[in-house]
Amino acid sequence: MDNTAPSAAHDASAAPDPAPVAFTPTTAVGYLGPAGTFTEQALFTQSDLAGCELRPFRRIPQVLNAVASGDIDLGFVAIENAIEGAVNATVDVLAFDLELLIQREVDMAIHMSLMAKPGTTIDQLTEVRSIPVASAQCRQYVAEDLAHVRIEPTNSTAEAAQQVAESDRDSIAAIGPARSAEVYGLEILADRIEDHPDNRTRFVTVARQGIPAPTGHDKTSIVVYQRANEPGSLMSILQEFAARSINLSNLQSRPTKSKLGDYCFLIDLDGHIADDVVADGLRNLHMKQGGVKFLGSYPAVGDTHGEIRHAHSASDEAAEAWLAELRSQVAAD
Repeated sequence: MDNTAPSAAHDASAAPDPAPVAFTPTTAVGYLGPAGTFTEQALFTQSDLAGCELRPFRRIPQVLNAVASGDIDLGFVAIENAIEGAVNATVDVLAFDLELLIQREVDMAIHMSLMAKPGTTIDQLTEVRSIPVASAQCRQYVAEDLAHVRIEPTNSTAEAAQQVAESDRDSIAAIGPARSAEVYGLEILADRIEDHPDNRTRFVTVARQGIPAPTGHDKTSIVVYQRANEPGSLMSILQEFAARSINLSNLQSRPTKSKLGDYCFLIDLDGHIADDVVADGLRNLHMKQGGVKFLGSYPAVGDTHGEIRHAHSASDEAAEAWLAELRSQVAAD
Protein backbone atom coordinates (compact mmCIF):
# COMPACT_ATOMS: atom_id res chain seq x y z
CA MET A 1 0.00 0.00 0.00
CA ASP A 2 1.21 3.52 -0.87
CA ASN A 3 0.87 5.78 2.17
CA THR A 4 2.80 8.66 0.63
CA ALA A 5 0.90 11.94 0.91
CA PRO A 6 -0.32 13.52 -2.35
CA SER A 7 1.69 16.40 -3.75
CA ALA A 8 0.69 19.92 -2.74
CA ALA A 9 -0.48 20.55 -6.30
CA HIS A 10 -3.62 18.56 -5.57
CA ASP A 11 -6.26 20.54 -3.68
CA ALA A 12 -7.45 19.00 -0.47
CA SER A 13 -10.60 19.34 5.59
CA ALA A 14 -26.50 1.77 22.19
CA ALA A 15 -25.59 4.92 24.28
CA PRO A 16 -22.39 6.37 22.94
CA ASP A 17 -19.30 6.76 25.06
CA PRO A 18 -18.73 10.51 25.54
CA ALA A 19 -15.03 10.19 24.66
CA PRO A 20 -14.18 10.00 20.94
CA VAL A 21 -11.41 7.79 19.57
CA ALA A 22 -7.91 9.09 20.34
CA PHE A 23 -5.66 9.12 17.29
CA THR A 24 -2.29 7.37 17.64
CA PRO A 25 0.08 5.72 15.14
CA THR A 26 -1.60 2.40 16.00
CA THR A 27 -5.13 3.70 15.34
CA ALA A 28 -6.44 1.75 12.35
CA VAL A 29 -8.23 3.94 9.79
CA GLY A 30 -10.05 2.34 6.87
CA TYR A 31 -10.81 4.15 3.60
CA LEU A 32 -11.94 3.45 0.05
CA GLY A 33 -8.84 2.27 -1.78
CA PRO A 34 -6.61 1.35 -3.39
CA ALA A 35 -4.02 4.12 -3.18
CA GLY A 36 -4.83 7.13 -5.34
CA THR A 37 -8.55 7.61 -4.64
CA PHE A 38 -10.13 10.96 -3.86
CA THR A 39 -10.83 9.50 -0.42
CA GLU A 40 -7.14 8.89 0.16
CA GLN A 41 -6.35 12.38 -1.11
CA ALA A 42 -8.86 13.88 1.37
CA LEU A 43 -7.55 11.66 4.15
CA PHE A 44 -4.05 13.03 3.67
CA THR A 45 -5.33 16.57 4.31
CA GLN A 46 -5.88 15.48 7.93
CA SER A 47 -2.41 15.27 9.46
CA ASP A 48 -3.52 13.37 12.56
CA LEU A 49 -5.35 10.73 10.51
CA ALA A 50 -2.59 10.44 7.91
CA GLY A 51 -0.22 9.43 10.70
CA CYS A 52 -2.37 6.46 11.68
CA GLU A 53 -2.30 2.90 10.36
CA LEU A 54 -4.14 3.22 7.03
CA ARG A 55 -6.05 0.29 5.56
CA PRO A 56 -7.65 0.46 2.09
CA PHE A 57 -10.91 -1.38 1.29
CA ARG A 58 -12.48 -2.03 -2.09
CA ARG A 59 -15.99 -0.80 -1.19
CA ILE A 60 -17.50 1.78 1.16
CA PRO A 61 -19.77 -0.71 2.99
CA GLN A 62 -16.68 -2.83 3.73
CA VAL A 63 -15.07 0.17 5.45
CA LEU A 64 -18.14 0.82 7.60
CA ASN A 65 -18.67 -2.83 8.50
CA ALA A 66 -15.02 -3.12 9.55
CA VAL A 67 -15.55 -0.21 11.96
CA ALA A 68 -18.72 -1.77 13.37
CA SER A 69 -17.05 -5.15 13.87
CA GLY A 70 -14.02 -3.63 15.62
CA ASP A 71 -11.55 -4.68 12.92
CA ILE A 72 -10.57 -1.02 12.55
CA ASP A 73 -10.99 2.01 14.81
CA LEU A 74 -12.16 4.60 12.31
CA GLY A 75 -13.63 4.75 8.84
CA PHE A 76 -13.10 7.61 6.40
CA VAL A 77 -15.72 7.73 3.62
CA ALA A 78 -17.40 10.10 1.18
CA ILE A 79 -20.95 11.07 2.14
CA GLU A 80 -22.02 13.87 -0.22
CA ASN A 81 -21.07 15.38 -3.57
CA ALA A 82 -22.03 18.84 -4.77
CA ILE A 83 -23.13 17.51 -8.17
CA GLU A 84 -24.47 14.02 -7.51
CA GLY A 85 -25.80 14.61 -4.00
CA ALA A 86 -25.72 11.92 -1.32
CA VAL A 87 -23.30 9.02 -1.61
CA ASN A 88 -25.95 6.37 -1.04
CA ALA A 89 -23.46 3.60 -0.25
CA THR A 90 -22.50 5.60 2.85
CA VAL A 91 -25.83 7.18 3.75
CA ASP A 92 -27.87 3.98 3.64
CA VAL A 93 -25.44 1.98 5.77
CA LEU A 94 -25.31 4.71 8.42
CA ALA A 95 -29.08 5.24 8.39
CA PHE A 96 -30.31 1.66 8.28
CA ASP A 97 -27.63 -0.93 8.91
CA LEU A 98 -25.06 0.06 11.52
CA GLU A 99 -24.75 2.06 14.75
CA LEU A 100 -21.82 4.39 14.05
CA LEU A 101 -21.11 8.00 14.98
CA ILE A 102 -19.63 10.72 12.80
CA GLN A 103 -16.51 12.28 14.35
CA ARG A 104 -15.63 15.00 11.83
CA GLU A 105 -16.25 16.16 8.28
CA VAL A 106 -13.80 17.11 5.55
CA ASP A 107 -14.69 19.19 2.49
CA MET A 108 -12.46 18.92 -0.60
CA ALA A 109 -12.51 20.28 -4.14
CA ILE A 110 -12.90 17.53 -6.73
CA HIS A 111 -11.18 17.75 -10.11
CA MET A 112 -11.45 14.91 -12.62
CA SER A 113 -8.75 13.83 -15.06
CA LEU A 114 -8.76 11.45 -18.00
CA MET A 115 -5.65 9.26 -17.83
CA ALA A 116 -4.10 6.45 -19.86
CA LYS A 117 -0.80 4.76 -20.53
CA PRO A 118 1.93 7.12 -21.76
CA GLY A 119 1.70 7.70 -25.50
CA THR A 120 -2.03 6.92 -25.73
CA THR A 121 -4.25 9.46 -27.51
CA ILE A 122 -7.94 10.13 -26.97
CA ASP A 123 -8.71 8.99 -30.54
CA GLN A 124 -7.29 5.54 -29.70
CA LEU A 125 -9.66 4.99 -26.78
CA THR A 126 -12.44 2.41 -26.98
CA GLU A 127 -13.18 2.13 -23.25
CA VAL A 128 -13.06 4.39 -20.18
CA ARG A 129 -13.35 3.06 -16.62
CA SER A 130 -14.32 4.76 -13.37
CA ILE A 131 -16.62 4.53 -10.37
CA PRO A 132 -20.13 5.56 -11.59
CA VAL A 133 -20.39 8.58 -9.25
CA ALA A 134 -17.19 9.99 -10.81
CA SER A 135 -18.06 9.42 -14.47
CA ALA A 136 -21.49 10.93 -13.77
CA GLN A 137 -19.75 14.15 -12.73
CA CYS A 138 -18.24 14.38 -16.23
CA ARG A 139 -21.38 13.82 -18.31
CA GLN A 140 -20.81 16.75 -20.66
CA TYR A 141 -17.19 15.87 -21.43
CA VAL A 142 -18.07 12.20 -21.88
CA ALA A 143 -20.94 13.06 -24.23
CA GLU A 144 -18.91 15.47 -26.35
CA ASP A 145 -15.34 14.15 -26.29
CA LEU A 146 -15.77 10.47 -25.46
CA ALA A 147 -18.92 9.71 -27.42
CA HIS A 148 -17.03 6.97 -29.28
CA VAL A 149 -16.02 5.01 -26.15
CA ARG A 150 -17.73 2.58 -23.79
CA ILE A 151 -17.93 3.53 -20.08
CA GLU A 152 -17.26 0.64 -17.71
CA PRO A 153 -17.90 0.83 -13.93
CA THR A 154 -15.31 0.05 -11.25
CA ASN A 155 -15.36 0.10 -7.44
CA SER A 156 -13.21 3.27 -7.20
CA THR A 157 -11.39 5.77 -9.37
CA ALA A 158 -8.03 4.39 -8.24
CA GLU A 159 -9.07 0.84 -9.08
CA ALA A 160 -9.89 2.08 -12.59
CA ALA A 161 -6.43 3.64 -12.90
CA GLN A 162 -4.81 0.48 -11.56
CA GLN A 163 -6.66 -1.65 -14.11
CA VAL A 164 -5.52 0.64 -16.93
CA ALA A 165 -1.90 0.47 -15.76
CA GLU A 166 -1.97 -3.34 -15.51
CA SER A 167 -3.80 -3.93 -18.80
CA ASP A 168 -1.99 -5.04 -21.95
CA ARG A 169 -4.33 -2.82 -23.99
CA ASP A 170 -3.51 0.75 -25.05
CA SER A 171 -7.12 1.63 -25.86
CA ILE A 172 -8.50 2.04 -22.33
CA ALA A 173 -8.40 5.01 -19.97
CA ALA A 174 -9.62 5.95 -16.53
CA ILE A 175 -11.41 8.95 -15.02
CA GLY A 176 -10.21 9.96 -11.58
CA PRO A 177 -7.95 12.25 -9.55
CA ALA A 178 -4.57 13.32 -10.87
CA ARG A 179 -3.17 11.55 -7.80
CA SER A 180 -4.07 8.22 -9.43
CA ALA A 181 -1.94 9.05 -12.46
CA GLU A 182 1.01 9.68 -10.12
CA VAL A 183 0.52 6.43 -8.24
CA TYR A 184 0.07 4.17 -11.29
CA GLY A 185 2.40 5.82 -13.80
CA LEU A 186 -0.28 7.06 -16.18
CA GLU A 187 -0.36 10.13 -18.41
CA ILE A 188 -3.12 12.74 -18.08
CA LEU A 189 -4.85 13.18 -21.43
CA ALA A 190 -7.31 15.84 -20.22
CA ASP A 191 -7.51 17.65 -16.89
CA ARG A 192 -10.44 19.16 -15.00
CA ILE A 193 -13.09 17.49 -17.15
CA GLU A 194 -15.80 17.72 -14.46
CA ASP A 195 -19.04 19.44 -15.51
CA HIS A 196 -18.83 22.03 -12.75
CA PRO A 197 -15.56 23.71 -11.70
CA ASP A 198 -16.85 24.22 -8.14
CA ASN A 199 -17.45 20.51 -7.61
CA ARG A 200 -16.73 19.40 -4.03
CA THR A 201 -17.16 16.24 -1.97
CA ARG A 202 -17.79 15.99 1.77
CA PHE A 203 -16.13 13.14 3.64
CA VAL A 204 -16.76 11.97 7.20
CA THR A 205 -14.81 10.03 9.81
CA VAL A 206 -16.93 7.50 11.72
CA ALA A 207 -16.34 5.42 14.87
CA ARG A 208 -18.26 2.92 16.97
CA GLN A 209 -18.65 5.40 19.82
CA GLY A 210 -17.77 8.88 20.96
CA ILE A 211 -19.12 12.40 20.55
CA PRO A 212 -16.50 15.14 20.10
CA ALA A 213 -16.72 18.03 22.56
CA PRO A 214 -18.61 21.10 21.27
CA THR A 215 -16.50 23.76 19.61
CA GLY A 216 -19.18 26.40 19.04
CA HIS A 217 -18.88 25.64 15.31
CA ASP A 218 -20.61 22.26 15.06
CA LYS A 219 -23.01 20.18 13.04
CA THR A 220 -25.42 17.44 14.11
CA SER A 221 -26.68 14.69 11.78
CA ILE A 222 -29.85 12.69 12.42
CA VAL A 223 -32.33 10.42 10.68
CA VAL A 224 -36.02 11.00 11.41
CA TYR A 225 -38.50 8.20 10.77
CA GLN A 226 -42.08 9.39 10.41
CA ARG A 227 -44.58 7.99 12.89
CA ALA A 228 -47.15 8.05 10.09
CA ASN A 229 -47.06 8.97 6.41
CA GLU A 230 -49.74 11.65 6.51
CA PRO A 231 -50.23 15.26 5.34
CA GLY A 232 -48.18 17.69 7.37
CA SER A 233 -45.77 15.13 8.81
CA LEU A 234 -42.71 16.79 7.26
CA MET A 235 -43.97 20.20 8.36
CA SER A 236 -44.26 18.98 11.93
CA ILE A 237 -40.63 17.87 11.81
CA LEU A 238 -39.38 21.14 10.34
CA GLN A 239 -41.36 23.21 12.85
CA GLU A 240 -39.23 21.83 15.68
CA PHE A 241 -36.19 23.47 14.12
CA ALA A 242 -37.90 26.63 12.90
CA ALA A 243 -39.34 27.31 16.36
CA ARG A 244 -35.82 27.21 17.81
CA SER A 245 -34.09 29.10 14.96
CA ILE A 246 -31.98 26.05 14.17
CA ASN A 247 -30.61 26.18 10.64
CA LEU A 248 -30.76 23.02 8.50
CA SER A 249 -27.80 22.69 6.15
CA ASN A 250 -29.07 19.48 4.56
CA LEU A 251 -32.45 17.79 4.23
CA GLN A 252 -33.08 14.75 2.06
CA SER A 253 -35.54 11.91 1.96
CA ARG A 254 -34.61 8.26 1.61
CA PRO A 255 -36.87 5.20 1.22
CA THR A 256 -36.91 3.17 4.42
CA LYS A 257 -36.69 -0.07 2.40
CA SER A 258 -39.68 -1.41 4.31
CA LYS A 259 -42.47 -0.63 1.87
CA LEU A 260 -43.14 1.46 -1.22
CA GLY A 261 -43.80 5.11 -0.43
CA ASP A 262 -42.40 4.95 3.11
CA TYR A 263 -39.62 7.53 3.56
CA CYS A 264 -37.38 8.85 6.30
CA PHE A 265 -35.51 12.14 6.42
CA LEU A 266 -31.77 12.65 6.77
CA ILE A 267 -31.04 16.02 8.35
CA ASP A 268 -27.87 17.99 9.05
CA LEU A 269 -28.43 20.89 11.44
CA ASP A 270 -26.24 23.61 12.88
CA GLY A 271 -25.29 23.05 16.51
CA HIS A 272 -24.24 20.33 18.92
CA ILE A 273 -26.30 17.92 21.00
CA ALA A 274 -24.66 19.57 24.03
CA ASP A 275 -26.45 22.83 23.08
CA ASP A 276 -29.65 23.11 25.10
CA VAL A 277 -31.69 24.34 22.13
CA VAL A 278 -30.56 21.41 19.93
CA ALA A 279 -31.12 18.87 22.69
CA ASP A 280 -34.62 20.21 23.31
CA GLY A 281 -35.46 20.01 19.61
CA LEU A 282 -34.24 16.41 19.34
CA ARG A 283 -36.15 15.45 22.50
CA ASN A 284 -39.39 16.82 21.06
CA LEU A 285 -38.76 15.11 17.72
CA HIS A 286 -38.21 11.78 19.44
CA MET A 287 -41.36 12.25 21.49
CA LYS A 288 -43.58 13.18 18.52
CA GLN A 289 -42.12 11.04 15.75
CA GLY A 290 -41.03 7.99 17.73
CA GLY A 291 -37.93 7.26 15.64
CA VAL A 292 -34.89 9.51 15.63
CA LYS A 293 -31.46 8.05 14.92
CA PHE A 294 -28.53 10.15 16.09
CA LEU A 295 -25.59 10.02 13.66
CA GLY A 296 -23.30 12.40 15.53
CA SER A 297 -22.38 15.93 16.58
CA TYR A 298 -19.00 17.03 15.27
CA PRO A 299 -16.93 20.07 14.21
CA ALA A 300 -18.32 21.66 11.04
CA VAL A 301 -16.33 22.86 8.06
CA GLY A 302 -17.01 26.33 6.65
CA ASP A 303 -17.17 29.78 8.17
CA THR A 304 -20.83 30.40 9.08
CA HIS A 305 -21.93 27.87 11.68
CA GLY A 306 -20.30 29.62 14.61
CA GLU A 307 -21.79 32.96 13.62
CA ILE A 308 -25.24 31.43 13.26
CA ARG A 309 -25.07 29.69 16.62
CA HIS A 310 -23.81 32.90 18.26
CA ALA A 311 -26.71 34.87 16.77
CA HIS A 312 -29.18 32.24 17.93
CA SER A 313 -27.70 32.24 21.45
CA ALA A 314 -27.97 36.01 21.65
CA SER A 315 -31.61 35.86 20.51
CA ASP A 316 -32.37 33.11 23.02
CA GLU A 317 -30.84 35.11 25.86
CA ALA A 318 -32.80 38.23 24.89
CA ALA A 319 -36.05 36.26 24.73
CA GLU A 320 -35.35 34.59 28.08
CA ALA A 321 -34.67 37.98 29.68
CA TRP A 322 -37.88 39.41 28.22
CA LEU A 323 -39.92 36.45 29.46
CA ALA A 324 -38.30 36.55 32.90
CA GLU A 325 -39.16 40.25 33.23
CA LEU A 326 -42.81 39.56 32.43
CA ARG A 327 -43.05 36.60 34.77
CA SER A 328 -41.51 38.59 37.59
CA GLN A 329 -44.64 40.74 37.53
CA VAL A 330 -47.02 37.83 38.16
CA ALA A 331 -48.80 38.41 41.48
CA ALA A 332 -48.09 35.91 44.22
CA ASP A 333 -50.94 33.78 45.56
